[in-house]
Amino acid sequence: MPVPSTAGTHRPLLRDEVQARLRAAIVDGTLAPGEQVRDADIAHWLGVSRTPVREALLELAGAGLVHTTPGRATIISPIEPRAIREARDVVAAMHRLAALGAVPRLDREAIERMRAANRRFSAAVERGDIDGAIAADELFHGVLVEVADSDAVRTVLRLYEPVLLRAERAQFSSERAELSTLRHEQLIARCARGDAAGAAEIAESIWTHLLTESDISAPTTHTAATEENETAPHEAS
Repeated sequence: MPVPSTAGTHRPLLRDEVQARLRAAIVDGTLAPGEQVRDADIAHWLGVSRTPVREALLELAGAGLVHTTPGRATIISPIEPRAIREARDVVAAMHRLAALGAVPRLDREAIERMRAANRRFSAAVERGDIDGAIAADELFHGVLVEVADSDAVRTVLRLYEPVLLRAERAQFSSERAELSTLRHEQLIARCARGDAAGAAEIAESIWTHLLTESDISAPTTHTAATEENETAPHEAS
């Protein structure tokens, strides 16, 4: 039969919407680590059929947010510090590559988008809007990823960044959130100067210093300002 002239878009869009809502519920703790979930229950909760739920759960399983076995229970993945550390190292490397590729191609409009995203991030943190902070942070880092235009970087980030969402929520909810704003400002400054190597170093450090929940609960005498001075690249004298 001939290929239909009109693309069918309903199912992919519904699957993506279900995936986004499930991911948000996992990240904010509505669906707790270790909790068993059934696709029928989720379908009833979201008011959709079971098919987009199953598709969404498969995508979330690929991202490490759920463990699912066909015909058996689906479990919300526990928060595993080792998995988060491994994911953040991979994500850090990808953002380093994105900065190296993007900085020589950045224009004023892209730099201003980074500044605007960081202002939104800072304002969201100040008012305790963690969802808003996560969204603004994604916009901020997305500028360099977009300009770098690397399919390899985008593919790896799609796989590993969802694992870090719960760690980001933990960091942005802590007193260390201020440190993210400072590092964003440092990254913008390097980008504006065309310093690709310096920007890459900071872009990587933003992710390698992402705090896990165990990091946040551990005693520390460091302040955000102290850590910022220790980890920021040194200016040439």
